[in-house]
Amino acid sequence: MAGHSKFKNIMHRKGAQDAKRAKVFTKLAKEITVAAKTGLPEPDKNPRLRAAIAAARAQSMPKDNIDRAIKRALPGGDSAEYSEVTYEGMGPGNVSVIVETLTDNRNRTAADVRAAFTKYGSGLSTVAFNFERVGLIQYPAAKGDADTILEAAIEAGAQDVESDEEAHSIYTAPDDLSAVRDALEEKLGEPDVTRLDWKPLTLVDITDADQAKSLMKFLDVLEDNDDVQRVSANYSIADELAESLDA
Repeated sequence: MAGHSKFKNIMHRKGAQDAKRAKVFTKLAKEITVAAKTGLPEPDKNPRLRAAIAAARAQSMPKDNIDRAIKRALPGGDSAEYSEVTYEGMGPGNVSVIVETLTDNRNRTAADVRAAFTKYGSGLSTVAFNFERVGLIQYPAAKGDADTILEAAIEAGAQDVESDEEAHSIYTAPDDLSAVRDALEEKLGEPDVTRLDWKPLTLVDITDADQAKSLMKFLDVLEDNDDVQRVSANYSIADELAESLDA
């Protein structure tokens, strides 16, 4: 198991996330509602709902928003029926991109995602072979040092750990996600993130500034779509270039 990774699969653009806080809350609320609809509306009896609420709390989503999202799943609440649809394709710089959506209108979402790939990438295509399907459990960096988290993850049955200045990302086999999370909760408390994720098998180094700008714009367009819940991409951008883009 690796205790540290010098790469990040998705560049963390905190400023952009802060500017889109209302949109982030909307997406979190949708996941909470869907999780409550597909299982029991009680977090202690519904792992997906518990994970969705934890993710919302990690983003400082108000408790009233969380409660309203759960109530929409109850009889007489939100009547929308959401489908989970995943799209794959190539983005700028031959970066493989997987887009996970929750939509109440498949035609609208498919058209929007296809248009983004056509404008910025090379279109929709099969790229999932460039990723590994894994379980992801994430704690903030302040939860402990890398060695402490690594030891706890090994004892819990995790496969890998990547620690950086922001978070500890613990990876599991998909079928082991719930068991590893439960074991870690006993030692470390509730994680910020618990979900199935796409982990790149290889990373594409983006070194050209124009190409990097195009890629960031493309990812922003996807993430700005209300139906898009998560975007995974297999790229790496040097810190210096990333900082110049932020500037």
